[in-house]
This record gives sequence, C-alpha cells and structure tokens, in this order.
Amino acid sequence: MVQTRFKIGNVTVRLIQGDITEQDVDVIVNAANSYLKHGGGVALAIVRKGGEIIQKESDEWVKRNGPVPEGEVAVTTAGKLKAKYVVHAVGPKFGDPEGDVKLRNAIRNSILKAEELGQSSIALPAISTGIYGYPYERCAQIMADIVKELSPSLNNLKEIRVVLWGQEAFETFRRIFHEKLSGYTSSCD
Repeated sequence: MVQTRFKIGNVTVRLIQGDITEQDVDVIVNAANSYLKHGGGVALAIVRKGGEIIQKESDEWVKRNGPVPEGEVAVTTAGKLKAKYVVHAVGPKFGDPEGDVKLRNAIRNSILKAEELGQSSIALPAISTGIYGYPYERCAQIMADIVKELSPSLNNLKEIRVVLWGQEAFETFRRIFHEKLSGYTSSCD
C-alpha cells in the first residue's frame, strides 16, 4: 500500500492509494447523491462490501428527512464494513458556480460529523471527482485546506485518511498536500 503521512497537531493525515472499503477506521465517507441511491462508484462499492443495510438505512433517512442538500451529510451504520458509521457526503457537480463552496462544505461537514460522533478515525474519498467531474487537483486543494484548518481544533479525531483509487488521483493529491502542508512533518511509505 502506497501512502504519505503528515502530522498536524494531534492529527495524523494519511494519503493512501487503495480501496476505501478496506480501511480499518471508525467512519468511512461515501461520495453520495442527494437521494442516497448508491448505484455507482464509491457508493456502490460501499454497499456491495457493507451490505444492503446501508442502502436500506439511506432510504429511511431520505424518507424521514428528504433529499440531502449538496454540501451536507447524512449518517448510517456501516453494515459489514470494518467502520462503525458511513457518512454520506453530497458533493457538487463540476461547473456549478457554487461548486467549490459546496465541496468545501461536504468535506468539512464529513470531518465535523465524525468528530461529533466521538470517533477517532475517518477515511474520505476524492468527493465529486467521479461522475460529478471535479478535477483531482481542485478537490485536493480544497481538501488540504480544510484538513489544515480543522485539524488543530479536533479533540476526538486523531487520524484522517484520504483514500484514492488509482495512481493519477494519488499522485495529484500527494503533490497538492505536500505544497499546502509543507510546514508539517511528512513521511512516505
């Protein structure tokens, strides 16, 4: 497994090239749509590995609360995954004039929800970079900024993993995180 680590205050930030469903963390973040229909990409992989209970709980969540607005999150259990929770983050489609703000909110709200749930570790994918078309570079810039901003104030979360599928995504995130987090301790495996 290829990874890069940074230490920001009491939080270890790891960039990992791999499968988010294999991560041994408390919270896995799903790149979701507003209706929490998990039919493709990261969402489908999470339901396949975690079981249909995740889709069932997602359907119940939407039934009770309505569609999840872009930039916001919903929470379900994690079924058969190693995690305890799945935070379903709704990112924007690339080209939306408010897209960067919505993506920033989706990432921020995911991390803050894990903190609120009292969990110590979270794994995030590159939200909105799949069928929603966000460039890896822009997502990485936004995510690095949010991680840098939030890490010093986190009490429960001790590890933030950014799990990237494929070499191109990993290399882009690694380059951007090295640029944005250059003053922090880093190491590569």
